Parts: sequence; structure tokens; C-alpha cells
Amino acid sequence: MNENDVTVVRIYLHEAKSQMEELLEYLHDESKVRGVTVFRGITGFGTSGEYHSSNLVDMSLDLPLIIEFFDNPEKTKSIIKELNKRIKPGHIVYWPAKINL
Repeated sequence: MNENDVTVVRIYLHEAKSQMEELLEYLHDESKVRGVTVFRGITGFGTSGEYHSSNLVDMSLDLPLIIEFFDNPEKTKSIIKELNKRIKPGHIVYWPAKINL
């Protein structure tokens, strides 16, 4: 099996103050990463300690969002540098991984 090194990047946001569209445009149009997946959480909280949750009574659009992508380590390093200008500190997590070819 052939393998290649990549870096997986995960960005934590929430819908109410979401920059999702702006970030997706950057990742797709400018950075041209291999692919992006957006996850919508059902419950979460961050440094504020405020719960963001979905239930049948409260249909607010303030749920957790995770934007995840991967690409080669050199490319993701420059992307992370740019993302750090656009996103509040502490909301980007990344780690090395392998992809099968």
C-alpha cells in the first residue's frame, strides 16, 4: 500500500457568528485544498461555557460547526497561517496523518 503524509486541519466555529461561507470560499477558491467537510454539531460549548444545543422546542441556528480538511503538510502550514488571521485563537486544531494512494 502506498502512503502519503498529510496534515488534517479542524476549525471549530458556531453558527451564530459563523464565518463558514467566507472560510469555505477561501479554502475552495484561493487555497484549492483537496476537499472540505463541514459537520454541524447537536450540542457543544466553548470557552464562554455557554451551551449551544438543538432540541425540538428551540430551533435556533447557533449550533457548533466544524470545518475539516486535509492536504500536504507544506500547503496546510501556509493555510493555517492565513486562517490564524481570520479566526479567534484556540479554534484551529491540526495533526499529521497518512493517506492511502
